[in-house]
Amino acid sequence: MVEADRIKKGFLLYLFLVPLFLSVVVALFKMQFTTFLIDGVAFLLLFAVLWLSKKGFAQEINYQKAKLAKAPGIRYKEYAAYLLGITTFYSAYVAGAKPLIESLFLSVIAIGGYWLYYGFDPKEDKLEDYGDISAEIVLETLNEAYRKLAGIEKENDKITDRTVHNKVELALERAHTILDAIAEDPKDLRSARKFLVVYIDGVANVTSSYNALDGEIDVQTRERLLHLMEDVERRFQKELQRLKANNQFDLDVHIDVLQEQIRH
Repeated sequence: MVEADRIKKGFLLYLFLVPLFLSVVVALFKMQFTTFLIDGVAFLLLFAVLWLSKKGFAQEINYQKAKLAKAPGIRYKEYAAYLLGITTFYSAYVAGAKPLIESLFLSVIAIGGYWLYYGFDPKEDKLEDYGDISAEIVLETLNEAYRKLAGIEKENDKITDRTVHNKVELALERAHTILDAIAEDPKDLRSARKFLVVYIDGVANVTSSYNALDGEIDVQTRERLLHLMEDVERRFQKELQRLKANNQFDLDVHIDVLQEQIRH
């Protein structure tokens, strides 16, 4: 989904690549090597703009989707805008033999147009105050858990036994739901620490050990593994219900407080 959004957002930059690519091809076929080199540099510069933009778009999309996020450390879109200005100046002044002032003007227009159309990189952290637990710790813990799940997903893709694969996949779905619930209400982080540390690490160890055997396990061990994954899935479901119950309790407390304030 992120990849599709990124390509859609950078569609105009892809269009700008087409005429440059055609000019490079034409110059090559006509044996115009000087033109080929000049246009080739312009094409590579614009391709670098596209690459930086794609990185920036991906960062921005992930930042917007996340409830908790730090502002990107590398401002890819800002670098892309400046490089687009350089590319425009090069294309106008060197490749197009335009006057210096006109080339500089076009360069400034290109930078301003990029920012007007694509906007700036996010600059503010999306971190809230959670009292006795810092937002940085919440974000770091959740990101680490998501990375572990991504590793389990890679290991699970290697499992050819569809029954085992499906069991692990179901546990992963539950785990993602739990992490999303913690992201919505980070005060549950401390109470969910056993899930974050013990269960996720346990599933990671089991899947990597299974793949280390190339799926060559005896029937008894396979049955134990299936029962273990069923137990993990039940524990994940129980953890999710506990988090939902906590949220329900918080809602009841807020309702009671509000009702008390209304009475007075």
